Amino acid sequence: MTAFRTAPGDGPLRLVVVGAGQMGRNWLRAIGSSALVEAVGVVDLDLAAAESAAPPSADVGRTLAEVVDRSRPDAVVNVTIPEAHLPVTGEALRRGLPVLSEKPMAATPAEALALVRIAEETGQLLAVSQNRRFHSGLWELRRLAGQLGRAGILTHEFFKAPHFGGFREVMANPLVLDMAIHNFDAARFLLGAEPVAVYCEEYNPGWSWYGGDAAATAIFEMTGGVRFVYTGSWCSPGLETAWNSRWRLSAERGSATWDGDGRPVAERTGGAPATVDALDDYPGDDLLGSLTLFARALRTGEAPMGECHDNLRSLAMVHAAIASASRGERVRIDEVLAAAEADAAALV
Repeated sequence: MTAFRTAPGDGPLRLVVVGAGQMGRNWLRAIGSSALVEAVGVVDLDLAAAESAAPPSADVGRTLAEVVDRSRPDAVVNVTIPEAHLPVTGEALRRGLPVLSEKPMAATPAEALALVRIAEETGQLLAVSQNRRFHSGLWELRRLAGQLGRAGILTHEFFKAPHFGGFREVMANPLVLDMAIHNFDAARFLLGAEPVAVYCEEYNPGWSWYGGDAAATAIFEMTGGVRFVYTGSWCSPGLETAWNSRWRLSAERGSATWDGDGRPVAERTGGAPATVDALDDYPGDDLLGSLTLFARALRTGEAPMGECHDNLRSLAMVHAAIASASRGERVRIDEVLAAAEADAAALV
């Protein structure tokens, strides 16, 4: 992790949002609810979409260059499709603008590593919003985990049955590539541990309405010998889990569970309950949490969650799991990162 340039001042950070689709509109609503930031520009290839989504005082345009030149922002929020993350984020960084990007950082680990290198060269902050880190229940579960001693196994269940239509239903790896990065990243956050290797099986139930594999089970070895066991499905109607999944931690001095909606429950060895103090450092729910930490980072120089060097390992977990399922063998995370390193040089 390297130092990055800050944005001195005490007023709201001026942001340009690139991408005016549904997720871009979600970001604009979150920006509008925060006193730390303001949207001064919206970019979309569909100018009508940009005009429709933009706040009344914001500039709009089809290209980042034209909107940046007119609005003079402090930073960019990239809400384009993953395939556009390398060119859009790269352009913003090279224009001297820090970037808060929607996940994933890029479409491939090599493209993501190329962006990390551009961030290093330009001295700009690149952070990735893993918005499902920002639920108070998850933060409470992390606090409880810290009271239970050494972790042994963390299990995760995600079962939903959404009919999205569009690109997800024709992707090769819709569950692991589109959704599981949230869960893999949350596991790193909960355990305070890093991925070492994974064995994964992807498959597509016979009733699935997805073209690609909509279900998967993966066993990750994490640092310290902890195991993280992920099971999920995009085509599991009935008794669905919360969007934040269902979690269970087994540790040295007890266990904890969280249903993904309410507050977690923990029990120490011998039956005594474990409790959590007030979350004084909690930055806010969902996108607001990402925005708060990003704005704080640019004012203070304190690296936020999702800083690109750190987030690269969450993305590597996804691609290691896909490689494992394809090859039918255990894959080391460092192998994925080494392959990305070899390919990234040509992209910078």
